[in-house]
Amino acid sequence: MDLSTMTYEVRDKVAHVRFTRPEGANAVSPAFSADLRAVMLAIEFDDAVKAVSVTAEGKVFCAGGDLKLFHEAGADLPGVAADMLVDYHGAIYKMNSIPKPFVAGVRGAAGGAGLSLMSAFDLVVSGESAKYTMAYTRAGVTPDGTSSYFVARHIGLRRMLDLTLTNRVLGADEAESWGLVNRVVPDDDVDAAAAELAQQLADGPAWALGHAKRVVYHGYDHSLQTAGEYEGVVIAQAMGGHDGQEGIAAFAQKRAPDFIGE
Repeated sequence: MDLSTMTYEVRDKVAHVRFTRPEGANAVSPAFSADLRAVMLAIEFDDAVKAVSVTAEGKVFCAGGDLKLFHEAGADLPGVAADMLVDYHGAIYKMNSIPKPFVAGVRGAAGGAGLSLMSAFDLVVSGESAKYTMAYTRAGVTPDGTSSYFVARHIGLRRMLDLTLTNRVLGADEAESWGLVNRVVPDDDVDAAAAELAQQLADGPAWALGHAKRVVYHGYDHSLQTAGEYEGVVIAQAMGGHDGQEGIAAFAQKRAPDFIGE
């Protein structure tokens, strides 16, 4: 892939994505959005990838939309933004639907579209000094990046409205207590902690973990009966696979399982 705003590397079953435009605060732009979608397509169709770690160079994970670039677009901005969101939202749709766990390591800040992106990850490791803010209405615009779907589900509607309408800034500990991030670590440990968590997932029963992700998201959005029926279909598939058979046998035989991710 010819990427200009991030790098992509697969090592030992983990796809490592790293945002590489710290001079621009890793802001969301048409180029960033196209790169992110290309990376998601690569992850989707690479059977060697079992889990994903996403981190960023510099002091900011993602500062949101590239407002300087948007300003330069002038009267053409609505068309530029709409075109960009085809890739940006498409990348997030892919991340959510791919049956592989995605881990974000956030250092510094995630604001606006950066917060929207972060909220779409399955698990988030936060640096202890990280800050989180919606920031959209501060610039006179409305939320995008699928934040209206994910953030409210993580923290609740009342808190989502607070972040959206007042641009309240959350510190890492408060973000953890609200359910916006999963765990907080020292800033210098963020990259390693995110990679370690992704590696742990990749080394486990990867098929079961990826499809468990799909079961959880599906169940959250459907009725009790629909959720239960889908659970039944997927667990039956899991029980017929190598890792399901191996995991059950290992439990019965009181030994460690030998998972191969299938």
